[in-house]
Amino acid sequence: MDIAELIDALDREGRLLADAAQQAGPDAQVPTCPDWRVRDLLAHVGMVHRWVTRILTEGLTEMVRPQPGQEPEDTDLTPWFRDGHGALVKALNEADPEGRYFTILPTSHSPLAFWARRQAHETAIHRVDAESALGKDLSPVAPAFAADGLGELLTGFHATERSKVRTETPRTLRLRATDAEVVWTVRLSDAPPRAEAGDAGDADCELSGSAEELYLTLWNRLPMARLRATGDTSLAELWRERSGF
Repeated sequence: MDIAELIDALDREGRLLADAAQQAGPDAQVPTCPDWRVRDLLAHVGMVHRWVTRILTEGLTEMVRPQPGQEPEDTDLTPWFRDGHGALVKALNEADPEGRYFTILPTSHSPLAFWARRQAHETAIHRVDAESALGKDLSPVAPAFAADGLGELLTGFHATERSKVRTETPRTLRLRATDAEVVWTVRLSDAPPRAEAGDAGDADCELSGSAEELYLTLWNRLPMARLRATGDTSLAELWRERSGF
């Protein structure tokens, strides 16, 4: 997906998140993040949005930490979130496409493309949290956006030392979307997972479902039972138990 498409997705997902949070109320529990209530969700995402806005508008190239604890009281929390979300969309639209900015992961994309992608998916996953707190049906995720997010998860977060999805005996997990031409082969070992696009050789376990189901399940927002599993299903359980960040 290109930068403009990702910014559009961020804009849409942030609005949906705010709407769901406002309807649920700040004290509502978030089933997908059991330790959180909606106020915690808004505080977290609002903080991240403001942090990335600062990186872009100040042209920061070195690490600067987010600043928690800046959120207002409950009555002003959703408007505060909306303001920060709008500022981030504006900052991404106005940032220099060739600019050098700090990023939290190594990337082959431009820093601006990295942040447009990261914030679109950060906000989409937490929008699911807000809608889960509301108890309503989840807003749909377009296959192309879900496929992009699945790729980011596998080649970004789980390619780093932070990933705990590891096995003493090397195993191979296949992920296959049923509504898009998306297949990933994920090689598991005692090192971080190595994901490669395509159907690369035999797999010990295959998980299949729509791109949306794969995206949200591998981000632990849907139960693993939503996917069809064949082969050694213990690898599905391994992912569920160890893939959280």
